[in-house]
Amino acid sequence: MPIPDFIRDLRAHVGHRELWLSGVSVVVRDPDGRVLLTRRVDNGQWAVVSGVLEPGEEPARAALREVAEETAVTAEIIRLTSIDVTPLITYPNGDQTRYLDVCFLARHLDGEPRAADDENSDVAWFAPDALPGDLTDTSRLRISKALSGNPEAWFQR
Repeated sequence: MPIPDFIRDLRAHVGHRELWLSGVSVVVRDPDGRVLLTRRVDNGQWAVVSGVLEPGEEPARAALREVAEETAVTAEIIRLTSIDVTPLITYPNGDQTRYLDVCFLARHLDGEPRAADDENSDVAWFAPDALPGDLTDTSRLRISKALSGNPEAWFQR
């Protein structure tokens, strides 16, 4: 689902002006310790699974829903890894958004990863020491925090 209906309704009133939205992201790891990434259609870059919370949706459930929708993978949440505010994002259509992002670390349970929606063109596993060069900066930060054994780092930029 590219743009949730509630955001489409908001955009009818505010146009392209900045919206403050809540989002989730997920660093999913397989038994070999690899990280699941998606190649985004909107910017062509690799990124961790992420998405917008629906009104009233619980963040951990939203994170698992996004993993299933985007990658056809079933996962389970291990822990919260960070809460960050993204820089202002301007989408190709001119919409501007800033997210309060709640990020989780998750464990792969089942399913062969594939691009399961129209938001992504590819899905693949990457070793943490061999991440793609065209990984988004926010994803690089989220992966670093998720894989850090230092809880103090989880909530600092």
